[in-house]
Amino acid sequence: MLLFETILGLLLGATVLSMLARRLRIPYPTLLALGGALIAFLPGLPRLDLPPELILALFVAPVLLDAAYDASLRDLRRNWRPILSLVLVAVGLTTVAVACAARLLLPDIPWAAAIALGALLAPPDAVAALAVMRHVTPPHRIRMVLEGESLLNDASALLIYKLAVGAVVAGGFSAASALPTFVVVVFGSILAGWALAWPVARLNERISDVPSAVILQFVGTFGVWLLAERLGLSGVVTIVVFGLTLAQRPALAVPARVRIPSFAIWESATFVLNVLAFTLIGLQIGPILETLEGAQRLEFCLAALVILAVVILVRLVWVMTYGFWRWRRVPGGDHLAPTAAMTAKTGLVVGWSGMRGIVSLAAAMALPAEFPQRDFIQLTAFVVVLGTLLLQGLTLRPLLALLRLPKDDTVEAEIGLARGVALKAAMAALEGDDTDAAQRLRMEYQEALSKARSGHDPRNSMDNKLRRQSVPASRHAIADLRRSGRIGDAAYRAVEEELDWLDLSSRAREVPG
Repeated sequence: MLLFETILGLLLGATVLSMLARRLRIPYPTLLALGGALIAFLPGLPRLDLPPELILALFVAPVLLDAAYDASLRDLRRNWRPILSLVLVAVGLTTVAVACAARLLLPDIPWAAAIALGALLAPPDAVAALAVMRHVTPPHRIRMVLEGESLLNDASALLIYKLAVGAVVAGGFSAASALPTFVVVVFGSILAGWALAWPVARLNERISDVPSAVILQFVGTFGVWLLAERLGLSGVVTIVVFGLTLAQRPALAVPARVRIPSFAIWESATFVLNVLAFTLIGLQIGPILETLEGAQRLEFCLAALVILAVVILVRLVWVMTYGFWRWRRVPGGDHLAPTAAMTAKTGLVVGWSGMRGIVSLAAAMALPAEFPQRDFIQLTAFVVVLGTLLLQGLTLRPLLALLRLPKDDTVEAEIGLARGVALKAAMAALEGDDTDAAQRLRMEYQEALSKARSGHDPRNSMDNKLRRQSVPASRHAIADLRRSGRIGDAAYRAVEEELDWLDLSSRAREVPG
């Protein structure tokens, strides 16, 4: 019962912290990390131990799928050079630099364990960076690079992590035997993710019941991960390809009444997983520190702070180096960095957007109990996550404001284009229909098209303003009917849902910030 009460308390506290973060306009993972650190020192709280093989599947699989589903293949293709430089080179350099630093600071740590530490600290979590950028509206390409990196760097880093952990368990590492295995795992995972997406998508499309559809989505996600692991493949790569493939299915395949609540549930689930990841590692920091003697505790903490500095500096140096190399290589620079000053600004933003998060924590928690220097690795993971979220998460928004990057309306322009095409198609579908209803609808679409062409939201029309004004009166009226006993809750909820859809469809698109 104490465990259940603890989890409820953690979720309630995390919700309060999230609300406070929105009010302060700072990324909520920063406050969650602080909360997790404080929880570690509260007396009497239970230690929540989960099997290592469960941790990555539970915390990483849904978060990765959610990110992959929202990713844009077009933007990944357009920005493949900077994304690939971060996914491969930055991850590789960070892994090597952290491993070397760990060996210098703790000579007793095996090379494989040091590489595992470097690999789990290598992938940044762009959730916090993007949470800040919603309030600042940076250039579209910066957002796309960070989103693409956050999606793909987990795959490269966790593949290295898996090989390093396997080397520790096996008692040795052979590059000659590991390289073919690495290639087979990567290509096998890509093929498995693509192949599994089609039957799962077809099954999802046949289910119109919302609870059943959502349950099937989660079962399918965990099932794909577990199947990949059983086959000796990479669950990370498989899930990423699986999510990207699912996202390409046409919207008509799934009804809106299933898709809309599904998105809300997935957003809530990923938030809960972030909460649990931060707080679970926080609950384990206390026992780790208690088992260390005073001198060793100080040594571990200082070593973790040094590795925190290494993680931040390696990314920043590589991003700035790559940016200036690209600027000098292409005469006049590319469309993101036409000048050296602009290159420096964008490089500084991307380089400073290296906050670590749930993947690093989950990978640290997933280490086997007998893993060499497991306590040091978990402590370092939490220090690096907390440190990057505090140092970078709290300063990224002021940095963006200070740099005054040019506003980018790429997305808004594309939304206007899509609205215009959609409205023209709707009007074309009414051709040949001369009924009064078709005439009224045609006039409504024509007015909406005029607004779309002028860059305004078509839903922000006088008709919709009147609809929004009338909806509260309708809500009060049906509430009075229920209070008087003239209708029951079933009828009330049915009409309430209709009013919800009417209210939602008449509202203009909300722009973050």
